[in-house]
Order: sequence, then C-alpha cells, then structure tokens
Amino acid sequence: MISMKGTDDPYKGMLNLFSNMITRLGIQNGAAVGLVVSGPPNIAIKYNGMTLTKENLLVDEYWIPGHTRHVVGSTSYAAGGSGDAEYASHAHPIDNDEALTDTWAPGDRVALLPIYSSEDKQGGQKFIVWGKLRYLD
Repeated sequence: MISMKGTDDPYKGMLNLFSNMITRLGIQNGAAVGLVVSGPPNIAIKYNGMTLTKENLLVDEYWIPGHTRHVVGSTSYAAGGSGDAEYASHAHPIDNDEALTDTWAPGDRVALLPIYSSEDKQGGQKFIVWGKLRYLD
C-alpha cells in the first residue's frame, strides 16, 4: 500500500470549510450603522459595501417629510411688556395637527436593524431604519 505522508484529507478540509460557513451564516447580525446617500422618498443608505434602497428598508414614519402628529397642550406662561392688564401673564391652548419637517439628509448616520421574519425569507436582507446618530464632541 502506498502512503502519502504530509497530505491533508480533502474531505476534512471541505468539512472545515462548511463548518466555518455555517457558523458565520448562523450568527444573526445586530444593529449596524448606515450612511444616508439620499433621503426619503427615494431613500438610499450605504451599508457594508451595499446601497440599500426603499425596497430593502422599513422606516419610522416620523422621518418622512410632511408626517403629521396631533398635539394637545398649552404654551408656557408669558407676560407682555407694557404692564397693562390685557398683557398679563397668560398661556395659549394647543390642539392641532403639526406637520413635522425632520428627515434624513445625505451624510446622516442612521441605525439599521436587520429584520428576521416571515416577511423576509432570506433573513437580514431588509432593515429597519431608526434615528439619526452622531458622535458627541
């Protein structure tokens, strides 16, 4: 019988390769940071060498320009400057819809959360876009 010393078992090498792939694929990524290329409605975000578009993203409606919220409350008490009774300290009631203008702009950093659900059969191919991130000075 001929012995081939110093050679590796090819099946062992393939099993190691498959094991490494499965280990890597089995890890669900957590939150990540993306960089906004363009804001809504045609949002695009750079992440991990890819450009994610609106088809891959689920966004918080707060960040969509023109989103409205109903606001109820009152203003802070403030007085006029003349000293007359009609300018005494007073507040104004608030009970109306406010159109919000916050949105994402190119260069903003955002949080990306991968979606693992029945909606995304491949897992981690769609992302929730959340917030606007910045480093503290």
